Amino acid sequence: MRVHTEEKPFRCEICSKTYEKGHLARHMRVHRKEKPISCEICNKAFSVKGTLVKHKRVHTMEKPFSCEICSKTFYEKGHLVRHMRVHTKEKPFSCEICSKTSETGNLVRHMKVHTKEKPFRCDLCSKTFSEKSSLVKHIRVHTKEKPFRCELCSKFFSKA
Repeated sequence: MRVHTEEKPFRCEICSKTYEKGHLARHMRVHRKEKPISCEICNKAFSVKGTLVKHKRVHTMEKPFSCEICSKTFYEKGHLVRHMRVHTKEKPFSCEICSKTSETGNLVRHMKVHTKEKPFRCDLCSKTFSEKSSLVKHIRVHTKEKPFRCELCSKFFSKA
């Protein structure tokens, strides 16, 4: 009957997600950091078989989920769902401090604006950054690296 009612009466005491009885026991591996299932191609280990199935798509390059609007393809259904918000302009997640909205729900990055957290430090000049990608770009100031080339004039630049 639970299949028809979609009832999931067993709650994880750690994260509060609900499951059927057998599925809760399997879910608990995630919290105990148990990874008994491994990829036969690269030996990466996983807690549950479903995650291994998704992982294998990295090796096979299979992208079974396709956007009906622009035909872009994805490894996981959740990535397609998130992508669809590009077309619908839906932004269902909002910051509790400033109410800024986001389509991805990745507000951890945004919160650094409020906390002023800058955990990434340049070893050469001690300047700090909130994102690792910003530090990587900054280091080019010191190395004089210019990896981006203009297709029109062939001149090189440090930023894209």
